[in-house]
Parts: sequence; C-alpha cells; structure tokens
Amino acid sequence: MTTSFLPYVFTEHGALMLGNILKSSRAVEVSLLIVKTFVQLRELLSSNKTLAAKLNEFEQKLIGHDRAILGLIEAIKQLTVTPVIKKRPIGFDIEKKGNK
Repeated sequence: MTTSFLPYVFTEHGALMLGNILKSSRAVEVSLLIVKTFVQLRELLSSNKTLAAKLNEFEQKLIGHDRAILGLIEAIKQLTVTPVIKKRPIGFDIEKKGNK
C-alpha cells in the first residue's frame, strides 16, 4: 500500500534553484551549504561502497583461509591417529581349522 505525498526535503538541485529564486544573501548562503552537504554525502556513500567492497573481499579471503586451515587440521588429525595393528595370535585356532 503506497501513499502519495509531497516531500519534506529539497534535492541538491532544488536547493540551488531556491537560492537563485530568493536571491537574498542568506538564501544563497544556505543553498550553498546544502549543496556542499550533498557533495559530502555523495563522497561518504562512495567511500562506504569502496569500504564495503574491501570488507567483502577480505571476508571471502578469510573464508578461503578458514577452509584451508580446516583441511590442514583434518590432515594432521589423520596423521596423528595410530593405526590399529591386528596381532596374529600365537598358536593354533582349533575352531577355524577344524579337526580333519
């Protein structure tokens, strides 16, 4: 459900137009400050995108490293397990060979 209403804020271009229409020194000053703020916000958002991309790249590397480390740990566990050596009993097994 969407409702239609007028915005309560100016865009960057709207702030410039307002400063041009009002033509008072205060209106021009405020519109310039608003435009500077928009520029700073745009720079902040672009740097956040770059930062987010870098974090994602590091996360992928860490996931790869985690998998490699788990593989190494599993290989070390395999090497440390002592094999069970079945010893041959000394003597004869009467039940298996039977009496012939």
